[in-house]
Amino acid sequence: MRAIWTGAIGFGLVNIPIRIFSATTDSRPDFDMLDRKDHSRIRYKRVNEKTGKEVDWNGIVKGHLLKDQYIILDDADFEEASPEKTKMINLQSFVKTADIESVYFESPYYLKAQKGGEKAYELLLKALEKTKMAGLSTFVMRNTENLAIIRPYRGILLLNKLRFEEEIRPVEEIKSSQNIKIAKQEMDMAVQLIKRHSSDFDIAAYRDEYSKELMKIIRAKAKGKRPTIRKFKPRKAASDDLLEQLKASLA
Repeated sequence: MRAIWTGAIGFGLVNIPIRIFSATTDSRPDFDMLDRKDHSRIRYKRVNEKTGKEVDWNGIVKGHLLKDQYIILDDADFEEASPEKTKMINLQSFVKTADIESVYFESPYYLKAQKGGEKAYELLLKALEKTKMAGLSTFVMRNTENLAIIRPYRGILLLNKLRFEEEIRPVEEIKSSQNIKIAKQEMDMAVQLIKRHSSDFDIAAYRDEYSKELMKIIRAKAKGKRPTIRKFKPRKAASDDLLEQLKASLA
């Protein structure tokens, strides 16, 4: 596994040198865009939409559309707006992970201590485990400022990038304004249905079946065979009445 970032965690006056590794990998098959006629790969060109001519990289600038007018930014503008380039993740405060809504969570990364930082790393890990807290911080990676928490995960420290509050759309945009009334019998049955199918969370029980079936089709076609495609028919409820549907579910 190759590190994608090296730096240090600032824990009070304690400096913990660490390396960051991506905690996830894409398990789905990769595809290229091909010409149907001869299966040649499709390449994309940078084309001026007015002239139709291809534009060289040196002739391209970045612009932000503001009130029907493009505002052009150069390298100096981006440099001026960039956060201070630092290799330090300073833990600014400590919070309960349960207090952070799941909508804020983004990419997860594994943290590993560099040589000389093993004891301080272990101390922070054990202290977070004991207090059931997570360290909140901002840090710079790939010239971008990121909000993140650091918390224990299976005997190591895990960094989770978080979305900023302004990135989250307000729920009022889709929240229903209707005053819907739920009957007590309907609620009791819904709760009963949930309790009947309750279990401990086991992520290993779930697999990416779509990718597995897709690879079966790819391998079959590679051998010149006609793949078997499963057809699913949507099930229609026997009744449109919510109470009757709940009764049938429990039965």
